[in-house]
Amino acid sequence: MPIKLPFRPRRDSVPSDLWVQCPGCGEMLVEKQLEKSLRVCAKCGHHFRLRASQRIALLADAGTFQERDAELVSVDPLGFVDSKAYPDRIAAARATTGAQDAAAWGTAEVGGIPVALCVMDFAFMGGSMGSVVGEKVTLAAEHALAARVPLIVVSASGGARMQEGTLALMQLAKTCAALARLADAGVPFVSLLTDPTTGGVYASFAALGDVNIAEPGSLIGFAGARVAAGTTGEALPEGFQRAEFLFAHGFVDLVVPRAALKETLAGLLGYLRPRPAAARREAADA
Repeated sequence: MPIKLPFRPRRDSVPSDLWVQCPGCGEMLVEKQLEKSLRVCAKCGHHFRLRASQRIALLADAGTFQERDAELVSVDPLGFVDSKAYPDRIAAARATTGAQDAAAWGTAEVGGIPVALCVMDFAFMGGSMGSVVGEKVTLAAEHALAARVPLIVVSASGGARMQEGTLALMQLAKTCAALARLADAGVPFVSLLTDPTTGGVYASFAALGDVNIAEPGSLIGFAGARVAAGTTGEALPEGFQRAEFLFAHGFVDLVVPRAALKETLAGLLGYLRPRPAAARREAADA
């Protein structure tokens, strides 16, 4: 009698969400195992991008995050149309991601320390910063100032949102002004730069932390490599926009693997407590 082999499904019948290929080493990874490893490749250490909700779950103490201003939505001030109208792009991004816009902010605790936490989501229109994102970063900074709690902002962005033109570029000045007030008041700001942190986001609030932390391998910089090379007219070093290069040249303070991020943040927050008013006056008079 012929031997019956165990049934083996055809490759194209296996659900695609069971496996994912690592862009760093090409290894095929089991999705469930990848989730257990915080979406970090066990073979090469490549850090996959996280959604805002995943990032919040990673950093905030369980059950402590309370979102604020979730109802803020982008409008179409310019009537912008390229291959698709701006409202249609926003609607498509909301349907795909389940998010209202490319950032969420709220109050939380990290290692038992109250913070204001703002997290960007690259999955929503490339994490681009329009009026809503700029407003949420500013609101988080203003709450940190009023409550005198540390501010943490997690960046993941391609830069300013072109569909909002000058209004998007105005968010650079707006967020920087909010952080200047925070610094004047002696309230700490920790900036976490993830893959990618580029364009107007890097040129504004993302690089202004009292401590700037980057995840391994993150793309960080203002302009793309070809644009930078064309502007300077020079051959640029390999990997010059990666977290490790920036750390070696003093542009970020720490490169921290994802599994150690929360512990590192909690440790920093234990040192970076808001300064009392008397201490600020003494420092100003010195």
